[in-house]
Amino acid sequence: MSETNTFNRGDVSIRYAIDGRNGAPWIVFSNSLCTDLSLWDGQAALLAADFRVLRYDQRGHGGSSVPAAPCNFDELGGDVAALLDHLRIDACTFVGLSMGVPTGLDLYAKQPQRIERLVLCDGQAATAPGGAAGWQERIDMARRDGMNAFADATVSRWFSADQVKDGRADVVRKMIAATPFAGFEACARALQDYAYADVLPRITVPTLLIAGKDDGKMPETMARMQGSIAGSKLVEIADAGHIPSIAQPDAFNRALATFLA
Repeated sequence: MSETNTFNRGDVSIRYAIDGRNGAPWIVFSNSLCTDLSLWDGQAALLAADFRVLRYDQRGHGGSSVPAAPCNFDELGGDVAALLDHLRIDACTFVGLSMGVPTGLDLYAKQPQRIERLVLCDGQAATAPGGAAGWQERIDMARRDGMNAFADATVSRWFSADQVKDGRADVVRKMIAATPFAGFEACARALQDYAYADVLPRITVPTLLIAGKDDGKMPETMARMQGSIAGSKLVEIADAGHIPSIAQPDAFNRALATFLA
């Protein structure tokens, strides 16, 4: 059973959950935009026998409080560093999905000794050309139509029509709809302007990149990232979009477990 708690960093409260075996190596999971720590329930159960599993809600999401102003990845990466300090974790394996990718890259850029292995899933090292305008359109839509409508539109991008129909996307849709608009907007602002491409050639720890094969141009983007990280490996998950851990959990878990072994 998860041990769930919160800690305060400045005026923001961060919720976290710990599973797994006392004394085991730490593995930390960092979420995408509009999801909470329950996104990783399957991985926490899978790894509990061999790892101490730490999951947390990015600020503005889940059980964490909403910041008073838009944030950036200096703050989001700083949240992870502060959480590691709070729990006296010297080093960990870090797994970041989507928004969790630049979060992890910020942590690695500033405190590389904290990361022993790195897993980057369906995320980018920098805002794509035209990305700021695209995020503005999504912010405007969510403000205008509400988070329920935004959730419907988002799962239709993140999952195939069949996966939406068979209910596989339901858990993610509920997370998106439950995200406060202000929390979504605060982190979406961070995604409008970030740049960590210069960090990639400096990564010296074992690194796995995972991309849903159907996640638009993400496989191509991550292939370029993989080319900048010496010794890294890229795995594409077939019949999966932006959240392969939910769309194809068995394939995702197999790739993760193989890397960790």
